[in-house]
Amino acid sequence: MASWQEFETQAPELAKAARRLMDTYTHKVLATLRKDGSPRVSGVETSFKDGELWTGSMARAVKAADLRRDPRMALHVTSRDPDQADPSSWEGDLKLSGRAVEITDAGVLASFGLPDADSHLFRIELTEVAWTRVQGNEIVIAAWREGVGEREFRRT
Repeated sequence: MASWQEFETQAPELAKAARRLMDTYTHKVLATLRKDGSPRVSGVETSFKDGELWTGSMARAVKAADLRRDPRMALHVTSRDPDQADPSSWEGDLKLSGRAVEITDAGVLASFGLPDADSHLFRIELTEVAWTRVQGNEIVIAAWREGVGEREFRRT
């Protein structure tokens, strides 16, 4: 698993685009696995601190229970719809996969100023990042995968 900083080092242009989308759009969709293995999606916000990507959760939230039981997760960041006359104006969407590691260190928790002492804090470790957008008449997917590196796919 890679930290955000490791991902930035390995794929700087993709990381820059990913960071721009994540900073622009506050609300993201987190996918976790329920106890029975079926998917669950939840709204979530993220932040960057000390070269890491973070997310939190209110105490006793089901998404936190999911991540504590099975840390595998995916995150989806959407953007505004493009001008219909110019599909290339679409900023694209971003998908991240990896795992969420719960942090329980009191000093780290205090540094985030969480609203409730029972709140959960997770550091996201990455295995995959993909940015999908339109250029001209092509769909362009810039992708990074841990151990593989960065690649680009184009489809008409």
